[in-house]
Amino acid sequence: MSLICSSVVDAPLDDVFAWHERPGAIHRLTPPWQPVGVVREAGSLDGGRAVLGLPLGLRWGARHTEYSPPHRFVDELDSAPLSWALRWRHTHEFQAEGERTRMTDRVDTPVPGALLRSMFAYRHRQLAADLAAQAAAREAGDRPMTVAITGASGFVGTALWSFLSTAGHRVVKLVRHSPAGQDERRWDPDRPAADLLAGVDAVVHLAGASIAGRFTEAHRRAIRSSRIGPTRALADLAAATGVAVFVSASAIGFYGNDRGDEELTEDSERGEGFLADVVADWEAATAPAAAAGVRVVTVRTGLVQSPDGGTLRIFHPLFTAGLGGRLGDGRMWQSWIGMDDLVDVYHRALYDTSLSGPVNAVAPEPVRNSTYTATLAKVLHRPALLPVPSFGPRLLLGEQGARELAEASQLVRPAVLTKAGHVFRYPDLEQALRHVLGRVPG
Repeated sequence: MSLICSSVVDAPLDDVFAWHERPGAIHRLTPPWQPVGVVREAGSLDGGRAVLGLPLGLRWGARHTEYSPPHRFVDELDSAPLSWALRWRHTHEFQAEGERTRMTDRVDTPVPGALLRSMFAYRHRQLAADLAAQAAAREAGDRPMTVAITGASGFVGTALWSFLSTAGHRVVKLVRHSPAGQDERRWDPDRPAADLLAGVDAVVHLAGASIAGRFTEAHRRAIRSSRIGPTRALADLAAATGVAVFVSASAIGFYGNDRGDEELTEDSERGEGFLADVVADWEAATAPAAAAGVRVVTVRTGLVQSPDGGTLRIFHPLFTAGLGGRLGDGRMWQSWIGMDDLVDVYHRALYDTSLSGPVNAVAPEPVRNSTYTATLAKVLHRPALLPVPSFGPRLLLGEQGARELAEASQLVRPAVLTKAGHVFRYPDLEQALRHVLGRVPG
C-alpha cells in the first residue's frame, strides 16, 4: 500500500456517492497541472471502464470493480502495456459520520506515495468545494434543469458541463460534428435547427474562435465571425423556443485595453479598440432573446487561472524553468479569476433570477503584473528575475495583439456579484494558483 488519503466531507453519504456516479466526476477530479486528459468516462461504476490519455500516446484504462453502493468501488488498471509493468488498485471508501461523510482513497501500487499525494489532496479539496458550492446553490433556489452548452469541449466548457452534471443537471452539448450520444445535438452555428433547443431550460453559449494569436486580418475576421452571427442566431432560436435563461460568454475586453487606474464596473462605459468593438457587438447579438423576455446574462470574463489553458498555460512551464518575470515595467492591471470561481459564476447565472445583463467574472482583488509574476514565482519556488522586454509580445502577437492582449491593463471589479453577496472560493491570487498547480502546503 503506497498511499492512504482520507478526509471528511460536509455532505451526507448518499450525496457523496451519487456525485461520483454522475457524468463529469472524473473530469472534476483530474488535476489540471498533470499531462492527463479524459478520453472516455466509464458508463457506470459497476463494471464500467474509464480511459485517460497520457503523454506519448499512452492510454490508462481502469476497470471499476467491487461496486457496493454507497460505501465502496475499486479501480484497477487493465490496459497494456502499462498493466504489464505497473500494478494499480485504487479503492474508494465512503463511511457516514453523522450528516457528514468520511472519504478514503487507498492506492496499492509501486508508485511512491510522495508522487501521488498532491493529486489526491487536490481531488479531496475539489470534491469538498464542489459539493459545498452545489449545496449552497440548492439553498438559493437551484433546481435540476436541462442546460444546452456550446463550446462544451473547450477550456471553460469542459469544467462547466462536468460541474453542472455532477450537480444533478442534465447537460446537452451542442456540437458541430455528428452526435456521439444522447447528450449531444448537432449545431450549425449559422443556421441552427428549429428543434435544437427542444426541451431545454437554459442555454450557455461559450463557443468562439480563440483570441490568442497575431492580429492579422484573417484572425480578426475569425474572432468576429465566430461570435456575432452565431450568437444572434442562437439568441433568435432561444427566443422562439422560449428557454428561461440565455447565458453568453463575454470578456473584460469590453472596457478597452488601457484605462489606467480607473476602477471598472458593469456600469462603466465601453472602451476603445478592436476587442472592445467585438465584445460590444457580441453582447448586442443577444438582444433577440432579451426582447422576447428571456433572461440574458453576459459573463465578462477576466484572465482565467488554470494550467489547462489561457495565459497560465504559457507562464507555468516558463516559470517552472526559472525563466519567468514581469512584462515590461509590470504596472499593468490584471483582473483574474480562478477556473472554479468562473464555473460558479456561470452556475449562478443559471439559477439566480436577480442576475441579468453584464456580470464581471473577476476576483475581488485585481493585481498588477509585477505582483502576479512575483506570486506565481513564489508558488512555484522559482525566481522571477527575467523581465520580458516589450518587443517580445510584438514578435509573437504583432503590434495590435500585443497592445490588446499582453499589455492590456484593466482594473475591473465584480460589482454585480459583490452586491449579490457572491462568495468566491479563491479570492486570493496565491490561494488560487496553489490550488490549480498542486502547490497547497500539506
